[in-house]
Amino acid sequence: MMKQEAEVAGTNPTGTTPAEVLAELAGLEDPKARAVNERHGDDHGVNLGKLRALAKRLKTQQELACGLWETDDTAARLLAILICRPKAFERDELDAMLRGARTPKVHDWLVNYVVKKSPHAEDLRLAWSADPDPVVASAGWALTTERVAKKPEGLDLAGLLDVIEAEMKDAPDRLQWAMNHCLARIGIDHAEYRARAIAIGERLEVLKDYPTPPGCTSPYAPVWITELVRRKHGK
Repeated sequence: MMKQEAEVAGTNPTGTTPAEVLAELAGLEDPKARAVNERHGDDHGVNLGKLRALAKRLKTQQELACGLWETDDTAARLLAILICRPKAFERDELDAMLRGARTPKVHDWLVNYVVKKSPHAEDLRLAWSADPDPVVASAGWALTTERVAKKPEGLDLAGLLDVIEAEMKDAPDRLQWAMNHCLARIGIDHAEYRARAIAIGERLEVLKDYPTPPGCTSPYAPVWITELVRRKHGK
């Protein structure tokens, strides 16, 4: 992140320092929350509801967010994402942040809460989708899924299905999950490709046996597509 004068001085306009926030986060540490988070690959023990409450109190503070991100502490980085100004970051800053996002939650929040709101989102989508690092590539697919749902004009949906059909089955977990989400979104939002999307899901069987809690929709694309289309049309 870019260093502002206030950040270099170790403070921000409200006087709150990263060290003070880290101390508050340490006070929110909960062993039970850490155990749950660690099962998902996230090395912090702060309840996310309490983290969001702290973010609400701090409000938007870009300089403080920069300082918190540079601590490399997972809870601090999640808080930084919640209090930053997404449009304030340059393209290369976001690229470096994504590549340095070590845990799944930081990665996901950075993409969803910051990059998607950035004017650099499309440039990064194209670059990340072609990246040899599967975790970076998964961020590109997440941005593609966003476009499939909200701004599909100009996307080659048939071409995306070709890539998914050829590569999803053997993709690493994070990348496979992101590609599967894109497959489902194409089937849900674009009726002309729905039958093909369902057929690809049935043939590849990715996440077919994924354990799904009662009341939740399975991430298995054929089920996911069918259920959300049913809800959409009230049938």
